[in-house]
Amino acid sequence: MTGKITRRSAIAGLSALGIAPALAQSARPEGTITIVHGFTPGGNVDLTARLVAERLGARLGQQVVVEPKPGAGGSTAAAQVARSAPDGATLFLAAGGHAVSAAIYNKLPYNALEDFSWVSMLSDFPFVFVTYPDHPAKNLREFIQMAKAKEGQLLCATPGNGTGQHLALELFAATADIKVQNVPYRGSPQAATDLLGQRLDAFMDNMTVVAEMVKDGRLRAFGITGPSRFFALPDVPTFAEAGVPGYAVTSWLGLAGPAGIPQAMRAKLNAEVVALLKEPETVERLKKIGGEARPTTSADFRSRVASDIAKWTKTVADAGIARI
Repeated sequence: MTGKITRRSAIAGLSALGIAPALAQSARPEGTITIVHGFTPGGNVDLTARLVAERLGARLGQQVVVEPKPGAGGSTAAAQVARSAPDGATLFLAAGGHAVSAAIYNKLPYNALEDFSWVSMLSDFPFVFVTYPDHPAKNLREFIQMAKAKEGQLLCATPGNGTGQHLALELFAATADIKVQNVPYRGSPQAATDLLGQRLDAFMDNMTVVAEMVKDGRLRAFGITGPSRFFALPDVPTFAEAGVPGYAVTSWLGLAGPAGIPQAMRAKLNAEVVALLKEPETVERLKKIGGEARPTTSADFRSRVASDIAKWTKTVADAGIARI
């Protein structure tokens, strides 16, 4: 008995014979689409993935599901997507840490740029540099002066070695020509607790972790790392405004797939993602998650990833950080 021939198996068979059928250039993925990401359920990456899945599914008229695949800073999920068939059925909710991993890890089971089809950025957001309310340094300029007077003695927490926050701290230190001591934690909660207990001088982390503590006065913000002020803390200056000209760091979330997704399909996905990111409901829901909607062309997203890989690779080398 002859087995059932599916559209996907037919395309694979013809491709093996060197024939490029018109079906392979379909603009619409077949069947259920799975968005894979590398973080635990319930966080901002997962919530963004589920929002995109809901809105993209509605626009395409087909089911889109989310599959969290935490591990190795997101590289476990990235490797799974890189190995997937380039048929649009498996997509990757990439985070800014994807570029950080390329700078930190000596060897990954994929090429962080070339093994992916970049669809569009989804959102971006800065980090925020905070301290406890009674810290002697009342602003970023005073913190820099104190750091120069106490070379390498100020304790600055990050949620782990090799995270985007860690490299943002190292880039700040290099740009301001100071030395501080990175104190890596396994995640954010204990770092925030120790800062509140005045056992640290400062903490670099995501806006979603500390913004409410800044708003209610439990913490004080030295500045945000982005190029412009952020809606969640509009009264907090950027690092450039606060005394570090030329410094700007944002992280991001974006949608990609394995390399080789047909151009027509990638263009269709980009058009639908850009459209959903312009929906007022999506914009507001992204703000509640902690990001600003940032639709891009596929080429612009790819350029951003390449630029970040180069920036963080240089930061790691300049700071003498041992690659893993």
